[in-house]
Amino acid sequence: MPLWLTRSDVAAVLSMPDAINAVADSFRLLSSGETALPLRINMSVTPHNGSLFAMPAYVGGEIDGLGVKLITLYGDNPGKRSLPAIQGNFVLFDPRDGRLLAVMEAGLMTAIRTGASGGVAARYLARPDATTVTIFGSGAQAPYQLEAVICERPIERVWVVARNAQNGQRFAAEMAERFGIPVGSTSDVEMAVRAADILITATSAHEPLFNGEWLGPGCHINAVGSHLASAREVDSRTIQRATVVTDQTSACWAEAGDLVIPLTASEISASHIHGEIGEVVAGHKPGRTSPDEITFFKSVGLAVQDVAVARLVVEKALAAGMGTVLPE
Repeated sequence: MPLWLTRSDVAAVLSMPDAINAVADSFRLLSSGETALPLRINMSVTPHNGSLFAMPAYVGGEIDGLGVKLITLYGDNPGKRSLPAIQGNFVLFDPRDGRLLAVMEAGLMTAIRTGASGGVAARYLARPDATTVTIFGSGAQAPYQLEAVICERPIERVWVVARNAQNGQRFAAEMAERFGIPVGSTSDVEMAVRAADILITATSAHEPLFNGEWLGPGCHINAVGSHLASAREVDSRTIQRATVVTDQTSACWAEAGDLVIPLTASEISASHIHGEIGEVVAGHKPGRTSPDEITFFKSVGLAVQDVAVARLVVEKALAAGMGTVLPE
């Protein structure tokens, strides 16, 4: 019998360490050719000023999961209807026979799996002794990005750089209480960048947030905010100085302005991409090779991550007796 899982159900069974492991497996299977990942579908609902996005995927191997994330985007909702602009659910099927296994709220799962991708990158690309994180952005994704790197490295200090100082201070206080480490909000961008062993960009910026010359030796960057070929969070100098790893290179060439803009300007070549994180997880390509190497991970988000994490959520929910059984 299929399950319906609410946001609170997902929260009760899904931990960040488990999500990081599941996402690492999905990346490895993707780069090994054991997945099916078509382009996402974007359908306009013009009469109502909305859009429907569908993100299907199959992940083989030990995950063996099939599903699709369905997201609606209605920009008028907050002002006109007191509803979120973005709403969504994930539908999981049994890949062996096509049976419906579960439907679950997709917002929290997406936030955790996106954070988990940064955790995978930190595991393989950040210095083992990284202790200081700088994060640009204090929005919905920021807590999960921070939690993931804290799971993977011995973080002792965090700096937050936010466009809105009040939001930055609020976020810093909440994260300090949550993780029990000093978290400060600052407007001194150069100081925060130079201090970072791990630097996270999780913003809606369209222009670079900092000067790439400020990056210290051995810094690792997780860039997760920009998903448009015309927008970027980091400058060309950052990309030039770094060993660049992607979640999926073809998707990044289509959607990641952080890479597309310097390529178009002939500031890098296509060969500048070191490889995909799945290739690193599988051991087919090296991760960090020296303490002073600057590394850069670009993620645009992939449906294989959703399938892997949804499969995990359903397994844990069944084991815990959680969720509502849906009639067939």
